[in-house]
Amino acid sequence: MKNLFSFFAFMLLTATLTFAQTKDATPTQVVKEVVTEAAPADGPVMEFEATEVDYGTIEQHSDPLRKFHFKNTGTAPLVIKHAKGSCGCTVPTYPKEPIAPGEKAVIEVRYDTKRIGAFTKTVTLTTNEGDDKRVLRIKGKVNAAPKEDAGVPASSPSILSPGKKN
Repeated sequence: MKNLFSFFAFMLLTATLTFAQTKDATPTQVVKEVVTEAAPADGPVMEFEATEVDYGTIEQHSDPLRKFHFKNTGTAPLVIKHAKGSCGCTVPTYPKEPIAPGEKAVIEVRYDTKRIGAFTKTVTLTTNEGDDKRVLRIKGKVNAAPKEDAGVPASSPSILSPGKKN
């Protein structure tokens, strides 16, 4: 009985392996894939030098302005319809006129540097480039400005100066 079971198991295994084999492709069955270069997209294309600007570690009330430089590498004029900061502390300024193909332009972003601490903010652009929106990012850290002494300032004249009679 044991031999009969082993024989059937061997036959089942052989049948499974035989039917599981695939035929090698012959040269007449090989389908060649045709690779074509993608043609440049019609319409405007916004190409940035960088989409993220790092302020680094700055002092409170430092220069808040940073610039994003870009070029329209497309075949049609680029129009920025809207630019919106992720909060009220991030204010973008963008060109309102169309940017011609091959022309360069700048988007300025001001961050409120009176706020102390690390920050990461975004500016979302809506353009005529396509359905997707562009996102620019700023980041950095603002340290508190050094505190001035609460005493009498050194440059102020004293009310009662020695040598003067009041």
